Amino acid sequence: MNRKLHIGIVLLVVAVFGFGAWLNFHGDEPAESTPVAGMVVNVGIGGPFELTDHTGARFSSESFAGNYALVYFGYTFCPDICPTELGQMAIAIDELGDDGARVSPVMITIDPKRDTPEVLSEYVPLFHERLIGLTGSEEEIRAVATRYRVFYQRFDDPNYTEYLMDHSSFVYLIGPDGTIAAMFRYGTPPEEMASTIRQHMKAQS
Repeated sequence: MNRKLHIGIVLLVVAVFGFGAWLNFHGDEPAESTPVAGMVVNVGIGGPFELTDHTGARFSSESFAGNYALVYFGYTFCPDICPTELGQMAIAIDELGDDGARVSPVMITIDPKRDTPEVLSEYVPLFHERLIGLTGSEEEIRAVATRYRVFYQRFDDPNYTEYLMDHSSFVYLIGPDGTIAAMFRYGTPPEEMASTIRQHMKAQS
């Protein structure tokens, strides 16, 4: 199987599981939900977490208190989806101008076995000088991913020396109160992300 065909299959698998995850967002907590950014976000998604950042220091989501964070679950060996989404996040933050300082871009790895702080420290600056890379033990990552309803699974292919990871691909906007203010599907234009973030900032002012 050639590389382009393989990547196409991976993207299809990710899209299928991503849609399944999206359905779960609507079905698992039927009691209460809130419409934001064109999607119905289940208020049962998300929550506080503590992991290890790309400098090797412990990092708590409480650091975002009073400001915003754009959080993405991905991994450094990802061939295309993760780099694309991280690039879109970086553009969205720059699009906000001075308001961008109030938004912390974050990537939480779903591949902690390979994504050590050392690996993340070389990777995250490629996208944005303020991008925070987070890793942890398998148990810590699983706990955070479960809290955010993130699907991920190892994908082995004999044509590759390194394994891949299938995973859902949403960008979460965490608001000043620590709850999810919006969710963006893969491929959301950075201008739309920035516009949504501005709307939330105005509503909070």
